[in-house]
Amino acid sequence: MLGTLLLTSLIIPIIPKLFEVGLFGRSSIIDALTGVGVGSISAGQPVISYLLGGELLSSGVSLIGVTALVVAWVTVGVVHLPVEAVMLGRRFAIYRNLLSFLFALIIAFITTGVLHVLGQA
Repeated sequence: MLGTLLLTSLIIPIIPKLFEVGLFGRSSIIDALTGVGVGSISAGQPVISYLLGGELLSSGVSLIGVTALVVAWVTVGVVHLPVEAVMLGRRFAIYRNLLSFLFALIIAFITTGVLHVLGQA
């Protein structure tokens, strides 16, 4: 738990810089693609992604961008791809990561769509 808190405290100062660079806040499609891209190359525990997602939401990042980031963080593992390719086979690892990337985008759009229909977002 201490490691999670320490890592999160290192990541949180970067959040305002994401807005300065213009990575988030342009449109929902770009936010989703940015979120899934950042989540795909990030490696970490799911607990950290939830903390980071909460900070991003409170900083003004759209729900679709945060949802895409959290789902990709947990399911896509570009950083772990070489080890996964050795253990499970290169073809399987690549297909699994590509499908996880695609489904992270789909889940982000479905989640935010359902929340809008229910009036929660």
